[in-house]
Amino acid sequence: MTEDEARQWIVDRFGTAREAKLAAFVALLIAESQHQNLVSKSSIGEIWARHIVDSAQLLSFADASDGSWIDIGTGAGLPGIVIAILRDAPIMMVEPRRKRVDFLDSCLEELQLVQATTSLAKVEAIEPRAAAAFISARAVAALPALFANAHHLSDKDTVWLLPKGQSAQSEVDEARKAWQGSFHVEQSITHPDSKIVVAQGVRRR
Repeated sequence: MTEDEARQWIVDRFGTAREAKLAAFVALLIAESQHQNLVSKSSIGEIWARHIVDSAQLLSFADASDGSWIDIGTGAGLPGIVIAILRDAPIMMVEPRRKRVDFLDSCLEELQLVQATTSLAKVEAIEPRAAAAFISARAVAALPALFANAHHLSDKDTVWLLPKGQSAQSEVDEARKAWQGSFHVEQSITHPDSKIVVAQGVRRR
């Protein structure tokens, strides 16, 4: 997927206004990458395909409900800020590094994403108010550790949307030793080696 194709993919699905707001976020992300290591320098030339569409495609596996979303280890705003731009519903971005949270907060203010919040914490320290409708985590931890740390934020209806690499199926197999539920490994549209684990009804065996 070329950069032009990636931007057109966004326009076709979400419209020009949201594509423009994503472009504003991309500019903020590139500028901040001069001060902290948010994304690899080698990926900046492919930022729309490698990061924006890679994040936005998670919405293909989420229904249109206005339920809350929790993004774990948001870091550079991927996928959290992207989801907040494309979805008009509450999202909380959990990130333990102060400098990253400061960047995320500046993006929320600059882009006027009033439905989004940040939490400076590790996910296991988050007190659940109500179960999230969706939980995402991009390049955070292997599935067994992720479920152990975050399952208190979910219930039987929560949909987990978890981008992975080639290890996706082996991580699912390992997770099944301690966790049960519905697990599907979907193909990412951005790279042949990229997968997305979609899980629901996750609970301890």
